[in-house]
Amino acid sequence: MRDANVALLPEPTALIGGKRFEDGSAELVPHRYAATGRHTMDVPSGGPLSVQAAVADARSTLPQWRAIAPDARRRLLLKLAELIERNAEELTDIQVVENGTPRAMAAMYAPMVADCFQYYAGWSDKVGGEVHPVWPTPGLDYSVLEPDGVVAIIIPWNSPLFSLGTILAPALAAGNCVVVKPPELTPFTSLRLAELVLEAGIPPGVVNVVPGGAVAGSELVAHPGVDKIHFTGSGPTAQRILTAAAANFTPVGLELGGKSANLVFDDADLEDAAQLAVMAALQLSGQACVAGTRLLVQDSVYDDMVQLCASKITALPLGDPADESTFFGPLISGAACERVLGFVERAKADGRPTIVTGGARVGDSLADGFYVAPTLIADVPRDAEVAREEVFGPVLSMLRFRDEADAVALANDSPYGLAAYVQTNDVARAHRVAANLEAGVIWVNGLGGLPPSVPFGGYKHSGVGRLGGRAGLEEFSKRKNVWLAL
Repeated sequence: MRDANVALLPEPTALIGGKRFEDGSAELVPHRYAATGRHTMDVPSGGPLSVQAAVADARSTLPQWRAIAPDARRRLLLKLAELIERNAEELTDIQVVENGTPRAMAAMYAPMVADCFQYYAGWSDKVGGEVHPVWPTPGLDYSVLEPDGVVAIIIPWNSPLFSLGTILAPALAAGNCVVVKPPELTPFTSLRLAELVLEAGIPPGVVNVVPGGAVAGSELVAHPGVDKIHFTGSGPTAQRILTAAAANFTPVGLELGGKSANLVFDDADLEDAAQLAVMAALQLSGQACVAGTRLLVQDSVYDDMVQLCASKITALPLGDPADESTFFGPLISGAACERVLGFVERAKADGRPTIVTGGARVGDSLADGFYVAPTLIADVPRDAEVAREEVFGPVLSMLRFRDEADAVALANDSPYGLAAYVQTNDVARAHRVAANLEAGVIWVNGLGGLPPSVPFGGYKHSGVGRLGGRAGLEEFSKRKNVWLAL
């Protein structure tokens, strides 16, 4: 196992108004390389002083950024996309060290983020208003979109570069200034992206970054100078944010967790379905909000699918995230390992599910890292904890269903509604099932990705609002109506 390349990591202090901000009250939080468990450096966790300075700088810069002509904003965002592409290799290497993302997966994110900025650069000079018919008094009535103002962006640790890119691009294209709070666990890609923002010529103060934990987050969401909040993370934290935001009537967009169902019908190509099931559930070692970790299989092909999934899981390489061939990398921390294995142990104690493969920490040369063996659990009862709660680790639970109606009912029997997957060769069934599933995004017979043109967001406890497409631009805009007497 290679040591982390710490030299490539940017300085982890806050970046406010284009300059590093030293907060003397900041607590130092150790960052550890997930593949080895070894300490890399200490990260200053921002507090109230950092947040207040960042919001003040964003507010003071807002008139300048808002006044930039649409074509100039388009060119600036295109320049940023070019810089992201040019620095893609560096951003990939940072992600490997930052949270142990396997290199092959990490390499996908920078091009996707560049694509996001290219897409929203195109929107910068194309957002017009609408003229509305009026009565009974003659007049000219029109409405326009305006930026929300200062947007607080709170991102998670599992895919910070992609998460920030998909939010930052529409927020900037709409004319907002932002304060980004990445977790202390993963501050590096956010800070490097903010450096590229400055290099692109976007004015200092448009993008400010304050790495921090609960203290910084609480200060940020309660700040009266914040006009919009966008949070990606867990439901319990979202509830606390909503409570704090209520004091200032601050609107909140939420992209939360999921327990996404993958429905495999007996007419599906089982080889393809098993391959997709493993990829959809266990990429990033299951540390993904859209992971299809509830595999629902029709009775008649259930046993075959168990064997196919088990063989495909054991065939995928687990190891050093810096290796191009690695599929299964580490979890984010030792605490995450304990949490995931707690689900497995409680499933064993239940006595009903069957652990087909995995279910333990990985030893030998990987023992010091935060590795959990990819785990397949069969014969999972519908009321089992591992079938209902988000594990956020490499655990795939398999359940049975009888027919189409039973499959849809089982899939919808969840407080979550972020994503769903359907495997069938019956096109009419695919449309029927998709229409009846309670989820914000549904993939049929494949993984289509999430291009920036596609609206993405959850139902139920999985979120509020949409990213992607024109909906993503409007997520960070407010509508003003003007009536003029004639």
